[in-house]
Amino acid sequence: MKKFFFLLSALIAGGALWAQMGAPYELTINGVKVIVQPSGNDIVEIRTIIKGGVQNYTARKAGIEALAMDALTECGTLKRDKNAFKNALDAVSAEMGGETGMDYATFRMNCIKSDLDKVWPLYVEALTQPAFNGTEFSRIRQDALTRIRSMESNPDNAVDQMARRTAFAGQPYALDPMGTTESVTKLTAAETKAYFQKLLHRGRIAIVVVADLPKEELEQRLHGLLDKVPAGPAFVPKKSAFTAAGNSYNAAKKDLATNYVQGVSGGPQPGTPDFNAFMLAMRIFYNRHFVEIRSNNGLSYAPATWFSGGLTPYSVLFASTTEPNKYIITARQLLDKIRKEGFTEDELRNMKTTYLTSTYYRQETNAAQAGSLAANEVLHNNWRRTITLNEDLKKVTLADLNRVFRQYVSNISWVLQGDPTKADEKLFKQKETPAKTF
Repeated sequence: MKKFFFLLSALIAGGALWAQMGAPYELTINGVKVIVQPSGNDIVEIRTIIKGGVQNYTARKAGIEALAMDALTECGTLKRDKNAFKNALDAVSAEMGGETGMDYATFRMNCIKSDLDKVWPLYVEALTQPAFNGTEFSRIRQDALTRIRSMESNPDNAVDQMARRTAFAGQPYALDPMGTTESVTKLTAAETKAYFQKLLHRGRIAIVVVADLPKEELEQRLHGLLDKVPAGPAFVPKKSAFTAAGNSYNAAKKDLATNYVQGVSGGPQPGTPDFNAFMLAMRIFYNRHFVEIRSNNGLSYAPATWFSGGLTPYSVLFASTTEPNKYIITARQLLDKIRKEGFTEDELRNMKTTYLTSTYYRQETNAAQAGSLAANEVLHNNWRRTITLNEDLKKVTLADLNRVFRQYVSNISWVLQGDPTKADEKLFKQKETPAKTF
C-alpha cells in the first residue's frame, strides 16, 4: 500500500510539474529549429545541439568532436584567455560546457535569469569565437588520454567497447566518441578547430531553451547568435538497424578475477510504434534476468540488461561471472521461456508506473528537461514526446510487449573478456538453446 501511494504521489507531482510550466512552443530562426519550454522558475538552461555524433568522423579522427566541445570553454576565446573566461562565469556561478555522444553533441549554459545579460555574451563568444589555444589544447588532450586509459582499465567499459566494435564492425557505432589513445594522440589544435568550424552550421543544429523569457527577448538573443553561425545544407542523421546474422562469439584473454560476458541483439528504431513497447519489455527483462541469474542461480553479482535506443538501436545482456557456461545456458533458457510464455499484465502495468515515476523525478530540473527535449528531437524527430510520454505508454498492450521482444531479441553477438578456456564456444553460437545440466 505504501508503495502504491508513493508511486501515485510521484505521478501527481510529475503532472503538477508540467502544469506549473507554460505551454512549450517551437520557433524557426534563421532556418534553425528552436524548442522552448517555459520553466516556471528563474533558471535559464539553453542548449545548442549539433547532430551526427559518431557519423561525423572516421575512426582515425575518433575523439575529435569530444575535444572540440571541451575546447570551447577550456581553451579560451578570441576575446579572453581561459582564466578570464572561467572567472567571468564563476563571478555569477554560471555553468557552461560541451560534450558529445553517439548521436549528437551539446553545448549548454545554465544561469539565474538576472545574470543572463552577463552569461549570454559568453555563450555566444565560446560558440562562435573559440580560440583553440595550442597550450590549453595540449592540456585537455592529455586529460582526454588519461580518461581513455582509465576507461580502458575498467573491465565493464572494456567489454562494452569490445561488444560494440564486434557487433557494429565497419559502422559508425563501432566508434567511441572519446576516441582511442592512438587517434587522440595525433589530433592537433589546428585540425580540431577546422573540424569544429566545418561542423557548426545552421543546417546541423537545433536549440533547446528551458526558461521563462519573453518571446521577443528570446528571438532577439537567438538572432544575434545565429547571425554569427554560417548557413549550411540540412543534415539528416542516418538511422540503421542491427540484426545479427546468427549467434556469434568472440573472446579476449585478460588477466581478470572473473569473466565479463556481454551480448548484443537488435532493437526498434526511435520514432517507430515499436519503440515504447520494447523499452518497457527490456526493463521488465532486466528484472527477470537479475532474479534468474543472481537470485536463483548465484552466477553473477550484478547482471544487467538494457536497451540503447539511439540512431542504431540495440539491446544488451551482461554479466560478470566465474562460470560463463552456466551463465549462457541460464540466460538463453530464460530468453526461450519469455519468447514462449511472454510477460504478464501485472509486469506491464507495474513497469509503466515505475518508468513514468522515475522519468518525472529525473525531469525536475531545467537541465534534465532540456536534455529530454533534445534527445527526443534528435532521436525521435519529435520533441513533444517528452510531454506526451504518459499518454503514449498507455497505448502499449501486452500483445505489443511480447511481439516486439520476440521480434528484436533474436540472434546475439556475444563477447567475453577474461579466461576463454572457461567458456565453451558452442554454447554461445549454437542455434538450439543449450540444455541445463547443473
